[in-house]
Amino acid sequence: MAHIILFKDNPHADPDIRRDHMAEHLNFLKAHKDKIAAAGPLFDGTGAGAGAGGIWLVGDSDPSEIDQLIHQDPFWPTGLRASYDILHWKVVFENLSLLRPRDLA
Repeated sequence: MAHIILFKDNPHADPDIRRDHMAEHLNFLKAHKDKIAAAGPLFDGTGAGAGAGGIWLVGDSDPSEIDQLIHQDPFWPTGLRASYDILHWKVVFENLSLLRPRDLA
């Protein structure tokens, strides 16, 4: 069964954390592309550009393995993330090509 990992950002975290650790975080995601199918930030609806959290789409993995992966992410020890939920996801339809950013197509 696939999983959705829903991250909630710490609203009191230094706003530069994401920028300062982004290259390391992206390298981590690429190194684990065999498990993490897609990832990206979430934003609130205010249009202010403030991050509200993030999401990962993860293939069939044991939740304890996912938990370890989360804690290995360079974003985790920075205080950027306030919490996360590991949600089981029963995929009944997918067309992830629609989600591909134009610069990755």
